[in-house]
Amino acid sequence: MPQLEVDGATLTYDDEGPRDDAGAPLVLVHGWTANRHRWDHQLAHFSRERRVVRLDLRGHGDSSGAGVRTVAELAEDVLALLDHLKIDRFVAVGHSMGGMIAQTIALAHPERVERMVLVNSIGRMTYSRGRGLLMAASTLVPFKLFVATNIQRAFAPGHPREEIRSYVRASAALPREVVMTLYGAMRAFDVLDRVGEIRTPTLLVHGYHDIQLPVSQMLRMAKDYPDAVIRIIDAGHELPVEKPAELTEALARFV
Repeated sequence: MPQLEVDGATLTYDDEGPRDDAGAPLVLVHGWTANRHRWDHQLAHFSRERRVVRLDLRGHGDSSGAGVRTVAELAEDVLALLDHLKIDRFVAVGHSMGGMIAQTIALAHPERVERMVLVNSIGRMTYSRGRGLLMAASTLVPFKLFVATNIQRAFAPGHPREEIRSYVRASAALPREVVMTLYGAMRAFDVLDRVGEIRTPTLLVHGYHDIQLPVSQMLRMAKDYPDAVIRIIDAGHELPVEKPAELTEALARFV
């Protein structure tokens, strides 16, 4: 379980697969309160033929570190790891907050991102006034209730309840400061007016039943992407674990 010290955090990561010319490495970035194991299916599939890197973001999974206030700071962590691994050009794959990180990197360092895959991710979290007030009020409830509410609604109806409970427990075990600080970072994230600058070929994969970051918001972003492919899957917000095989297939066709 290799680790890297980066700016007050210890990042735990996996680096698997051949180091030949099989294609640019895949870099898998998980979402808020998750960890690198969200990508187990994709790692097992792709690492047979190409290099695959995934990490636990600071404060998540097996990584240490305090929360940060901007998505850009998380992007710097990812780039620091890739520099350490001497990976210059790569395929960025990000789920939810991980997709926000991927977009940040693509805008700041377009020469490094060969292709990009955004899984249940958007360029700006947009809500009605009523919904925005409700979200702000939700931060005032007890921490475990806040986490449970957000994680439970991330899954499409019918997903096994015990599996959902296991994800709730894992998320609630994270430091409160990390969870809440990054919640604020996601709400402040906004590149919607800049996505037209991204010339990287991009796949937008979204769950039809996603109520965390609705399909309509992804489509609002997609219309400005100059070179995008859209794939809608019968799932909720947690596509990597709700429909892992379908997500892997979509990635394989694109990369």
